[in-house]
Amino acid sequence: MAFLLKSMIGNPLSGMGGLGGGGDKEEEATPSDPAKAAGMTREEYEEYQKQVVEEKMERDADFLHKKAERATLRVCLRDKYRLPKSEQDENMLEMAGDDVDVPEELLKMVDEDATEEENKDSFMGQMQNLQNMDMDQLKEKASATVTELKSKAEEKCTVM
Repeated sequence: MAFLLKSMIGNPLSGMGGLGGGGDKEEEATPSDPAKAAGMTREEYEEYQKQVVEEKMERDADFLHKKAERATLRVCLRDKYRLPKSEQDENMLEMAGDDVDVPEELLKMVDEDATEEENKDSFMGQMQNLQNMDMDQLKEKASATVTELKSKAEEKCTVM
C-alpha cells in the first residue's frame, strides 16, 4: 500500500524544475530495475511479487472450486432429468477431485423442486388439480375432442 502512495504522489518538487529557466533539461533514464521503478527496495518488491502470486493462486483455486461445484450440480440435474452426460462436466469433476460438494442453497432449491414434482405426480396432487379446474370447461373440451375424433375417423374410414 505504501508503494502505491509513493508512486501516486511521487516527489512534489519534481515537476517544478523547468520553471526557473535553469539550463537544459536532461531526460531521466528509466531505471532498468523494476523495484526502483515502483519506488520500492529490492526486498519490498520481491515480497510484493510473492504476495501477488499467492493471491492469484488463491483466486484461481477458488474459481476452480466454484466451477467444480457448478459442474456437480449440472451432473445431479442431468441424472435427475435423465439427460445425456457432458464430458466437460465429468472432466471438471475429475480435475477438482472428490472434495467438491454442491452448495447447500442449491441443494435446497433442487430438493424443493423434487418435492413439488412428487406432489404433482402423486394421486392426491392430481386430485387437487381436478378440484381447481372448471368442470364446464372440462366438459366442453372433452366433447370438442370427441367430435373432432369422430369427424377425422369419418373422413378416413369409408365404412362409417
